[in-house]
Amino acid sequence: MRRLVVATTNRGKLREIEMLLDGIPLALVTLADWPGVAPPDETGRTFAENARLKAVYYAHHTGQLTVAEDSGLEIDALGGAPGVESARFGGAGSSYPDKFTLIYDALRAKKAAARTARFVCSLALADGDPGNHVLFETRGTVEGTIAPEPKGSGGFGYDPIFYYPPFGCTLAEASAEQKATVSHRGQAFRQLRTYLTTENP
Repeated sequence: MRRLVVATTNRGKLREIEMLLDGIPLALVTLADWPGVAPPDETGRTFAENARLKAVYYAHHTGQLTVAEDSGLEIDALGGAPGVESARFGGAGSSYPDKFTLIYDALRAKKAAARTARFVCSLALADGDPGNHVLFETRGTVEGTIAPEPKGSGGFGYDPIFYYPPFGCTLAEASAEQKATVSHRGQAFRQLRTYLTTENP
């Protein structure tokens, strides 16, 4: 069976992706199989640029069909921050509770009444041939607001502060199955699943 490299070391993301791609005609493998490949510098200014950069880079270094995604949180009152810096917001070693504190402090400083926000996931699929061409790209978004305080222990990343009005709770309070039906990553990877099962790249 052909393999598909899922270019992430984030276990939370990997659990979601495995669930979303269940049943595709490819064996999922991870970067753990290539421990000597250092991550690339994420120099893109958009989620799409970073997803494309990572997919091509890891396809080149593994020689395998590779999917990479770049995702994060955009808060309107903060000019779209943390955006592409979501994972690095507050410094590479900062915990998510630390990041939450920085966000709430910034919103208070802005005296922002509206707290609209969205999760964004851009995804790119590159082949493992010498050209390492991008075969497929897509994007998923989910709209919500920043919760008054973090709530919930499910999910990962910024889920505890992202309130999703149709559920009446944060994504960290929703079940994994609920979250997958609406999440930015769920949208993007369901589109990838359709591509992989119909196009047979």
